[in-house]
Amino acid sequence: MNTKEGSESVENYIKAFPQDVQVKLNALRVLVRKCAPEASEKISYQMPTFYLHGNLVHFAAHTKHIGFYPTPSGVANFEDELSNYKHAKGSIQFPLDEPLPMGLIERIVRFRVEENLSKAKK
Repeated sequence: MNTKEGSESVENYIKAFPQDVQVKLNALRVLVRKCAPEASEKISYQMPTFYLHGNLVHFAAHTKHIGFYPTPSGVANFEDELSNYKHAKGSIQFPLDEPLPMGLIERIVRFRVEENLSKAKK
């Protein structure tokens, strides 16, 4: 997919992928909305982004994985739980041929919500 086409909204971004990938992206979107109902949704860096007093998380579909970008702190604080996934300073790769670890993703998003709310209070 050319990420510049069809990605003016998160909905259009998701619709540009095959059905099996859409299911995973939609599940991820619903989970983030549940964990961060006050967050706004937009396209940033050509990928779906949730924003709550700053960037909360981004996600994107790739050829063999879904990239999840919870900032460096969102990765560092879950390093042990992420040992089964390829990850770097601010990114995690969830293989498309495996179920998304929804419980882990939920904990990461909730951590990021608390982190952003705490920063906003200061």
